[in-house]
Amino acid sequence: MKSIIKYLRILPLIMMLTSCSSSDDSGVDEEKPSITINYDGGFPQACEVLERGNTYTFKARATDNLALAAYSLNIHHNFDHHTHDDQGAQCELEPTKDAVNPMIYIENFDVEEGATSYEINVSIDIPEDIDPGDYHCSYSVTDVTGWQSRTSVDIKIL
Repeated sequence: MKSIIKYLRILPLIMMLTSCSSSDDSGVDEEKPSITINYDGGFPQACEVLERGNTYTFKARATDNLALAAYSLNIHHNFDHHTHDDQGAQCELEPTKDAVNPMIYIENFDVEEGATSYEINVSIDIPEDIDPGDYHCSYSVTDVTGWQSRTSVDIKIL
């Protein structure tokens, strides 16, 4: 009986030691997806001027080491001169002003399952009756494990 109790006391220690592993878990995704408009065909580029009443195709390239899950496109006014932490080139801004009828476009989209690269391609009509001026165009992409990356640029709508 004493030997059984002795082994039962040692059993948790043996189980704990055998459950530990010295190898790294290679199944954990530690890499964010990437997204860029800085390629031939990427649109809009920094400081691009868009005209009200026209339709534009917004394009960005997204990639991930495992798989992409979703992306979003956000166009909003910058009449107050705010910035985004991922913003590239700074454009010359008009004086600050209050928004009366600004364009606001925010849409989320899914990426086909298993895709590791994807070209975002969204056609958007710029309404004729919106406030002209400074805007931001922001793209974000999320991979299947939840990592997210984004990029944004200043644009003008006249």
